[in-house]
Amino acid sequence: MNIEFWIQTTLLLIILVLIYKNYLTNNKSSDSLQKGSKLVMDTSGLIDGRILEIARSGFTPGQLIIPQFVIKELQLLADGNDSHKRERARFGMDVVKELQNTKSCNVIISTQEIKDIKTTDEKLVVLAKKLGAQLYTTDYNLNKVADIEGVTVLNVNELAQHLRPVALPGELKTIKIVQKGSSRDQGVGYLDDGTMVVVEGGARKIGKKVDIEVTRMHQTVAGKMIFATTKNESHSNR
Repeated sequence: MNIEFWIQTTLLLIILVLIYKNYLTNNKSSDSLQKGSKLVMDTSGLIDGRILEIARSGFTPGQLIIPQFVIKELQLLADGNDSHKRERARFGMDVVKELQNTKSCNVIISTQEIKDIKTTDEKLVVLAKKLGAQLYTTDYNLNKVADIEGVTVLNVNELAQHLRPVALPGELKTIKIVQKGSSRDQGVGYLDDGTMVVVEGGARKIGKKVDIEVTRMHQTVAGKMIFATTKNESHSNR
């Protein structure tokens, strides 16, 4: 009877140890998610790819969280019929692998299930709120929904706009006039970073490179816009 009791007790202890080990394994990622700042990655953000250089530069938060349902979406796109989406999705999966190999960031593949929600966008917002994390996306509509739901969004497109160099009034630059502006006398050109420059008196110099002098900066929804005059005309007006 005593031997039977000890055998049963030993088996029970072994079962309890196995259950505890299984619990630790399943909750390893959950425990790590509680430490440090977190950034949930969207499908569009991975396909965009610029997150890789941001991570390598050390500008990402403590943890990059890539949901399993995002990876599944990438896999579905990679197996789809649309050749362009297929290539972009495969690139996105390569980005995931590169992020995992990047020493400057901690990538966690989250297996948390978001039940009773079908769309990926809704799942991302719910997951970000649940984890108290920020959301990384380049999707305009998801950005707006997340804002409404009170989730902080990091959008690399907006970041790029804000990081464009400031051109001060009186600064001299050289640009090529590529088209007419909204006014008859205006010409439009672009700086190397894509900033639009509206040049007074530039309409008759389309296709030519001209020296300009910045007169003012203007912030629009699409980004910064520079107004300028051609160098010769700016001097003649003084």
